[in-house]
Amino acid sequence: QVPLVESGGGLVQPGGSLRLSCAASGITFRRYVMTWYRQAPGKERELVATITVDGSYTNYAESVKGRFTISRDDPRSTVYLEMNSLKPEDTAVYYCNARLPATSNIYWGQGTQVTVSS
Repeated sequence: QVPLVESGGGLVQPGGSLRLSCAASGITFRRYVMTWYRQAPGKERELVATITVDGSYTNYAESVKGRFTISRDDPRSTVYLEMNSLKPEDTAVYYCNARLPATSNIYWGQGTQVTVSS
């Protein structure tokens, strides 16, 4: 059973927007640091955005700063990635990651494809 399930990916034109969701189950979501990663064809997986357990701190890759916003809804056990002004170079499979601080508990979702193309 995969505790993280991503959704919201798809095909969008350059300059468009998408909102990704990652729904968690079977874990105490509010205790986990949540991170979005992405992996483009032929490239290594890279960190896109992360949010702390209380949502007070977020961090972004330089390439997405000002365009992407990560947020979390603990009662819904869901983390979001709002993506605006999308570029072709944002094309990748986007993965959700949950990490319980000070432990080895790490979970990955199965990914959702985002394609930015005209």
